[in-house]
Amino acid sequence: MNSYIIEKLKEGRVNAKLKQSEVAEMIGIKGNTLSNYENGVSEPDIDTFCALCDIYNIDPSNILNEAYGLSVQGEDFKIRPSEIEVAKKYRFISTHSPDGASVVDTVLDREYEIAKKLKEQKEQLEKIQEMELKVAEEIAPTRIINYYYRLASAGTGQIIFDMPPTKRIEIPDLPEYRTADYAIGVNGNSMEPTYYDGDTLLVEMTEQIEIGEIGIFSVNNECFVKKLGHDELISLNPASKNIPLNETARCMGRVIGKATADIIND
Repeated sequence: MNSYIIEKLKEGRVNAKLKQSEVAEMIGIKGNTLSNYENGVSEPDIDTFCALCDIYNIDPSNILNEAYGLSVQGEDFKIRPSEIEVAKKYRFISTHSPDGASVVDTVLDREYEIAKKLKEQKEQLEKIQEMELKVAEEIAPTRIINYYYRLASAGTGQIIFDMPPTKRIEIPDLPEYRTADYAIGVNGNSMEPTYYDGDTLLVEMTEQIEIGEIGIFSVNNECFVKKLGHDELISLNPASKNIPLNETARCMGRVIGKATADIIND
């Protein structure tokens, strides 16, 4: 789904001071469906999109025009309607005030050079921060957590925690990992593109998480990594089925992130 449309749908709901559940009820869809729209997992049909724009009091045509714009032949970019207005103004100035056009050109050239330098500075800063983070991870103290190999199913399900952990692994004792109580492997592809088969997830042990959060769940003695919906566990991969919740369902923890291979020491 177009990132600009995602941004505007989120912004529209927030500006309207409406909860996802309230909007979903107004247009007759599930709350997790609206969440999927705002997270870019799926996209609304045109009728639903127009209904959302009507609730948020925003113009759908403006959003679509700004999102997709007009392709420029031979160029690797698109012109948005707002940019066309700028071009019209520049052409008008060039026709009726050549000196004014020279001023605009001077300002554009100057600001373009400034923008290039700012972009370079930002990229350099990001590289420095990345290097500093890598150094911090290398020298950071570590701690040991239990690791369960390929038990959280992103597919058909697996039995969970009916055996000792596969092994214990060492992870950096950094703030982003501090709430991790155990690690668990992913089996299946239903949570792609966020989590892939074979990924290692860091999990905070808790029996309750919020709607829309991703967690580890046991249903009918099978284990799943899924997003929590109102009455089902949601797969991020549209080709995979959701798992209905029942009286056997229980939460085994909140997924706080994915452990990359370079932070896990056997």
